[in-house]
Amino acid sequence: MNRIFLVGTLLCTALGTLAQAELRMPSLFGDHMVLQRDQENRVWGWAPGESEVTVAIAGQSVSAKPGEKGRWEAVLAAIPTNAEGLEMTVTAGSQSLKFSDILVGEVWVCSGQSNMQWSVAQSYDPDLEALTAKYPQIRFISVPQVGTQEIQDDFVGQWEACTPETVVNFSAVGYAFGKQLHQTLDVPIGLIDNAWGGSAAEAWVRRDVLEADPDYTDYIAEWAKKEESWDFDAQMKRWKEQTAKAKAEGKRAPRQPRDAMKGQHRPGNLYAGVLHPIIGYGIRGTIWYQGETNAARAWNYRKLFPMMISHWREEWGQGDFPFYWVQLADFQAEVDTPGDSNWAELREAQSHSLKLPNTGQAVIVDIGEGRDIHPRNKEDVGKRLARIALARDYNYDLVYQSPTYDSMAVEGKVATLTFKNVGKRGLYAFDRRDVVGFAVAGEDKVWHWAQGQIHGANQVRVWSDAVATPVAVRYAWATNPVANLTNWEGLPADPFRTDDWQVTTQK
Repeated sequence: MNRIFLVGTLLCTALGTLAQAELRMPSLFGDHMVLQRDQENRVWGWAPGESEVTVAIAGQSVSAKPGEKGRWEAVLAAIPTNAEGLEMTVTAGSQSLKFSDILVGEVWVCSGQSNMQWSVAQSYDPDLEALTAKYPQIRFISVPQVGTQEIQDDFVGQWEACTPETVVNFSAVGYAFGKQLHQTLDVPIGLIDNAWGGSAAEAWVRRDVLEADPDYTDYIAEWAKKEESWDFDAQMKRWKEQTAKAKAEGKRAPRQPRDAMKGQHRPGNLYAGVLHPIIGYGIRGTIWYQGETNAARAWNYRKLFPMMISHWREEWGQGDFPFYWVQLADFQAEVDTPGDSNWAELREAQSHSLKLPNTGQAVIVDIGEGRDIHPRNKEDVGKRLARIALARDYNYDLVYQSPTYDSMAVEGKVATLTFKNVGKRGLYAFDRRDVVGFAVAGEDKVWHWAQGQIHGANQVRVWSDAVATPVAVRYAWATNPVANLTNWEGLPADPFRTDDWQVTTQK
């Protein structure tokens, strides 16, 4: 069907005027969309102020009255799984909209930064993936990158069926996740991608929420100062002059500047630009891959990340919907001696966030790439997220948690570590019989690599001849850890530390 879309940061202002003239709905609602099965679903749009709006689908009809700026909202009763295709008719006075080929199944949001945005075309075996991507019941919709402080209510986009042509540009992690769900559940899958490469977690939170928290006073003040002095026109003018000079001298041109006011770091920008337009759409849950940009503020992430999750859930009004994330992968050069790492601290902050209900974490310190912050193996990332969802939300008897540190006992120079979530067959040392990746320290807080051996199904004994009496143990505590402890199902152990000593990003 034909629609009128207004592009840019003036969208919200213009909608108020447009809504008075015509019946319209945001891009989330359209041909080929997927509605979340077995739960109530909100539908909304804009209509002339005095017209009652009626929405009809699957034998039900609900009505609503336009309110402020012509916005209306209705709630559909739960609809069971439907893979055949439904029609929705929306009427207001003499105006009407009609959407077709609507499926009803499982809907997930795919969000975060570049490793979630990373497309199938950029990942391993894109040619083979495209050849087999013939899944008409998997549907995609992507939100364009609009960074703004002005709350957006819509975006330019449309639902598309998964084909060899459409899959290559969609999130590789999101696709791998959705494909596994579809093949297992045999129901339609809807995937909403609003990821933005390089994004900071602070940008995904409504700005006034951060402003009201004393822990972010300095951070907001820094941005306020930057906003006050920002002159992008001057930057562009200077860049053009430098580019012309470089060209004349046969040198490489400088990189074109980016407008930070419209970017993915500014507090609240992504909440307003790419999250708010989809808030309220019926979903099963969210998968998230982000954290690289926040590594320098890892200690603060212990608060920020769970706050962001709770904030999204509150805004959505759908209870504690599932929120599953990917822990940071291994990256950069391997180190010769154990020590500190802000990426290790960020991973700890991610694990710390599992205290929230209905959360899960995919550990991937075994499938990253030292030379590239964007590991190409997205298939296994998506599958590990799918394990969590299939076990927790769809009641499949699957091992989905990584081995997790539980307790430590020390006898002489040997520390015995006990783990939980060790799977159905217990712990396993990948590639070799001994366990690597452990470091121990004594009272002097000096770290030494340790030897390790699995003991029984759920314990590892570690020691170092350089430490007579260990008081603390760390595992995989590095940006690019060399570590091999897994369960027999192949899920790597969650990196951890037993100490509470001050870390590099802690203030």
